[in-house]
Amino acid sequence: MESIIEFSHNVLLRNLSRDDVVIDMTVGNGKDTLFLVKHFKFVYGFDIQEVACTKANELLKGYSNYKIINDSHLYFDRYVKEEFAGAIFNLGYLPGGSKEIHTEVDVVLETVKKVLKKIIKGGVCVLVFYPGFPSGLEEAKVIESYLRNINQKEFTVLKYEFINQINNPPYVVAVKVRI
Repeated sequence: MESIIEFSHNVLLRNLSRDDVVIDMTVGNGKDTLFLVKHFKFVYGFDIQEVACTKANELLKGYSNYKIINDSHLYFDRYVKEEFAGAIFNLGYLPGGSKEIHTEVDVVLETVKKVLKKIIKGGVCVLVFYPGFPSGLEEAKVIESYLRNINQKEFTVLKYEFINQINNPPYVVAVKVRI
């Protein structure tokens, strides 16, 4: 079986084209961004922490098809002017960083709403949730509740999770815009 991260990446690979523009909404240490630059035409990456942006730029040396932006993903539309087909959110906090600095449910929810309005038909938005800590659990509940209620004629929403794991393991929700 695929891990949560492998699944999230493969959802994008299976549904998008190599010629697509995608957005990494939570750059973190840059691992998702690295995957994306290897498989897609251009990648925008966002993170509010300068240390995350620095680490990602270091990891991505040798590639030119990306732009890392030290700003909230809420403002992605200030920077991304062309059409985009994919977005990924790997929520929570920076691995190895302070757990006090983490994604915030209200900001993520507003960003998801904007993504779903702006992404192209056939596009995919993938969210990796980490409900094993309090703010991650709230984030998962609120955003999943919103996504459960979006119009099924416009969107297909899938949940991928391991149901026999303890301590609220991470899981994926993927949203595809119907054509």
